Amino acid sequence: MTTPPALLIAGIGTRDARRAGAFQDFVRELGARHPDLPVAGGLTRPDAPPLADAVARLVGEGVTRFAVVPLSLSPVEHPREGVAAALAQEAERHADASFVFGRPLGPDPRLLRVLEQRLDEALGGGRRSPSDRAQTTVLLVGDGSPLPEGNAEVHRAARLLWEGRGFAGVETAFASLAAPDVPSGLDRCVRLGAQRIVVLPYFLFGGDALERVRQQAEGWALAHPEAEVVSADVMGPTVELAELVMERYEEVAGVTERARLDDEAAHAHAHPDLHADVR
Repeated sequence: MTTPPALLIAGIGTRDARRAGAFQDFVRELGARHPDLPVAGGLTRPDAPPLADAVARLVGEGVTRFAVVPLSLSPVEHPREGVAAALAQEAERHADASFVFGRPLGPDPRLLRVLEQRLDEALGGGRRSPSDRAQTTVLLVGDGSPLPEGNAEVHRAARLLWEGRGFAGVETAFASLAAPDVPSGLDRCVRLGAQRIVVLPYFLFGGDALERVRQQAEGWALAHPEAEVVSADVMGPTVELAELVMERYEEVAGVTERARLDDEAAHAHAHPDLHADVR
């Protein structure tokens, strides 16, 4: 029986110690849930925990095949700082290792449901009437990217979150690097007639960016007492997130196993004498 590839969870580097710590905790928890599978994770830049260290540890344990799941909500990467660029360096460093890539996570329907849960929690939880949502505008706040294509993914998630969920509208803003910022996004919501606004972070984990978003929302609300502003929580290390990561892993692990079997079948067909039964 062939050993399945290791699961390597790859995140974009951050100087935010709290976000990096939450990433580490999630990787450890996922590894504990799957003790028969080699699991490691790291970040693309040399911040703790480095991706290079995670690869080196597994290689030291005898792992040669890696199924990489980017812990990212967007398929758009910086060409020099993304997961693919970091893994290209690891492939050069470990010539016997092979890497296959899974799909990014968002906006998967399960994560959209988690966002919906965070919205309901921010509105007070419990049973809510349709009118509660009809009177609520959501400001979905992404991290922000220097790449327009990355920011467009936040707009895509906003549209998917709005469809069929009964909110008055879903607008977008960014924590940094892109416009509009949170105050400008709140201004737009009011211009569109919003009276109750939920500021919803489109982040997997909390940290400095979340605190900055909350502070900006609170400062804006103090200057605009006519509007009700509520801040929601991040998605967090939910069961849905763990299941989604494992689904992405199984997609590429299954592909590599089928490819191996196809190669073996092709080799057997080309060299039948090598695979004949010995009687």
